[in-house]
Parts: sequence; structure tokens; C-alpha cells
Amino acid sequence: MKIKGKRILVTGGAGFIGSHLVDALSKENHIVVLDNFTSGKRENLTQHFNNPGIEIIESDIRDKDLLKKITKNIDVVYNLAVQCLRVSIKDPEINHEVNATGTLNLCMASLENNVKLFVYISSSEVYGTAKKVPMSENHPLEPITVYGASKLAGELYVLSYHRIYGLDSMVVRPFNTYGPREHFEGAYGEVIPKFVLRVLNNMPPIIFGDGTQTRDFTYVSDAVRGIIMASECDEMIGQVVNIARGREVSINTLAEIIIEGLGKKSPKPLYEKKRPGDVMRHYADITRAERLFDFNPEVDIKEGIGFYIDWFNSQDYDISELLKQDVVFNW
Repeated sequence: MKIKGKRILVTGGAGFIGSHLVDALSKENHIVVLDNFTSGKRENLTQHFNNPGIEIIESDIRDKDLLKKITKNIDVVYNLAVQCLRVSIKDPEINHEVNATGTLNLCMASLENNVKLFVYISSSEVYGTAKKVPMSENHPLEPITVYGASKLAGELYVLSYHRIYGLDSMVVRPFNTYGPREHFEGAYGEVIPKFVLRVLNNMPPIIFGDGTQTRDFTYVSDAVRGIIMASECDEMIGQVVNIARGREVSINTLAEIIIEGLGKKSPKPLYEKKRPGDVMRHYADITRAERLFDFNPEVDIKEGIGFYIDWFNSQDYDISELLKQDVVFNW
């Protein structure tokens, strides 16, 4: 099904990936954004405030009555509403409520209102640490954190609604997406923005553990393009697919790339205790995405870091003030 001229609901649409997805879909579709703005930001959607084709609703995916109301006349649902990994360490209950129960609520509402397609945006955290690489969609699912477990529960609800009730649905598993609008503050702060902010303030990036852990960093434009391509692929109904760069980068190497990209010779990274539940290796096999819908990532890690740094510098941030929002042990 081509995603053009459709009425689309994007939950978590003011978040990092969600807002970029709204940008990409807004040119040819009517979009309803649902976000409670706990982690999503209104400024991520300012470009759409005067767009009559974009409706922004401030509410929560746990509100079943609201979901039944707003899914009426919706063709496609992209579910990105989420509580993040680090929140799950301190508050596992809200992670379960949003990521798992919230997804079940949305499945029920979507079925009741005859939504044509349900796209669940999951996470590479459902795999846990790699047992073999590259990690295909058939890799064992052994999440380490409640976050990963809750995202996996959401996957199982979505796919069971397809098998039992005939709700056309699919699961997309992005790997470590980064780029403009990514969080740097508080519990939501991610590694690349945090490294950039600290190095710009002439402070060492802080690495938890020994830095040999790897991630498959994927630039946000590639991730969003992959999500849309998957959703337009009829063979993806009832299936799961990885969306990633298909390369692994150690956190040590990441720090070196950022320091070099910012033109800094120092400071060298500071090493702290390992974060609870930190996976040691993620490296995606993207063969299925290549085969089913000809997905090929375009942005490598050095280029993507350069894009992010350029964007960050264009925002005219007061970096010393931003640094005050950084929480080192944000779990």
C-alpha cells in the first residue's frame, strides 16, 4: 500500500524519530500526532503549527477512550509512543504501561475502527546482547532490560492481532538512531548528543564501561526512510524487519570520531562504571530489508556525525547552559 493521500496517526510524533517521520509523511498525507510531551518536544513540530493537514493532540497512549476516538477514519498507525531504556531502570512499571499496555490499547482501538495498517516501531533492544553477528530478525530474543522486554511484548501483541484478528500489521526494529533533535538532557540523553555537548565545553566524553561495546548507529533520515519503505511493502504484513546502517562501531571509536569532527585533540574520554543492562554488541543484518523493499542506508557514521554537528552548531545553543541539563548517571 502506498502511503500517499492517507489519514495517518503517529503516536510519539513529537519525539526524535517521530517528528522526523511526521516531516516525511506530511507532504502527501493528513497527520494526527499523539504525544504527551514527557519526552517529545513541541519545538520538534513548530514547522507544522500552521499546517491544516497536521493535527496535534496532547494526551497519553494509556487513554483507551481517546484512542478509540482518534483512530476513527485513520488509515495507517505508526506507533512510536515510548518510555526510554534509562527510565525503565528506575521506573519499570511506567515502561510496561506505555510500551506494552499502551500498544495493546492501540491494537484494540485500531481493530475496532478498521485501521488498514498498523506499523509498530520496536527496538534492537529486544535482542539483548548479540550472540552471533550480524544479527538477523531470527536472532534469539533475550532482552536484558525491562525496556527491551516491554518493546518485545508490544511486538507480540501487534503480531498476535494480525494472526488472530486479521489486523494488517508489521514490526520495524531500528538500531540506535541518531541525528538532529536527539535528546541530550536528563534521563533521555543519548550518547552522541551527550558526547558532542561535553566536548564542545572542553570536557571529556564519559564512557560507561570500557568502551568496547558496539552499536549499529543509523542516521535518522535512513531510519525514517526505512520505516516508510517497510510500511509500503505488502510482503511485510505480519513480518519483522531490521532497519540499520549494517555496521558496528565501538563507543571508543565513536568518541574519537566526535572529538575529531569537532576539531578537538583533547580531552580524552573519562571511563566510569558500566551502565546497568548495557548490551555489549549490536550489529544488524539488513538483508531482509534489502531483499523485500530495496533498502540501502546512505549515511555512514562519520558523515552522519558531521551532519549532526552542523545541525547542532546551527541552533545557536548556549552550550554552557545546556551542559547544566546533562545528567552523567541518567538512570
